[in-house]
Amino acid sequence: MREPRVTPGLAVRPGLPVVPPAPRHWRLVVPVKPLPIAKSRLAPATGEHRGELALAFAADTVRAALACGRVDGVLVVTDDPLVAEAVRAQGAETAADVGGGLNAALAHGAALAGRRWPGTGIAALSADLPALRSAELDRVLGQASAYHRSFLPDAAGIGTTLLAASPGVPLAPAFGGASRARHRASGAHELRPPGVDSVRRDVDTVEDLARAVELGVGPRTWTVLPLLTAGC
Repeated sequence: MREPRVTPGLAVRPGLPVVPPAPRHWRLVVPVKPLPIAKSRLAPATGEHRGELALAFAADTVRAALACGRVDGVLVVTDDPLVAEAVRAQGAETAADVGGGLNAALAHGAALAGRRWPGTGIAALSADLPALRSAELDRVLGQASAYHRSFLPDAAGIGTTLLAASPGVPLAPAFGGASRARHRASGAHELRPPGVDSVRRDVDTVEDLARAVELGVGPRTWTVLPLLTAGC
């Protein structure tokens, strides 16, 4: 009997079709706005410390992401020198924003990461996850490894906090507003792992921040909280 022809680099399982090997490790792309315009909806409660809080969110997000075993590196897309300095100190790499908004920044970062690290899965991650837990991110990325393209909805079930694509698959980000529906309509698989609240808890409002604090925020955010005005 003739042996079945197997394409090099593809995984074969008895009784199953030949499929591309799932990525086990990832490069994350994290977009961060210039601090003077970041987290504007938090302005009434944070006053002059809004930029410090936004920087703390990003720093804690990157710190937890880099500690995740499935993450080989983080590329932060930003034009803010304070953000760039803070995340580089933690071991992240940076790239300048190209303008055009959040999705343009993510598409640019994903393309850059794909060229620098071919063969690695690329995932976009929100920069405002101050309660992020490395083990929970690991569970999300582990599930994402089974799909060509997938996403995790935010805690409100409206937006998106993570969008992942296998090597060679366009990320095609559609973040902002009701992005959960857009990512689902684009064919991305919706991830539903249990026990990943910290990966879904992005912070746009005072109420979001209170929920993140209940989960337990990272050290940089924790140091900024006492500076905020009453009512946060």
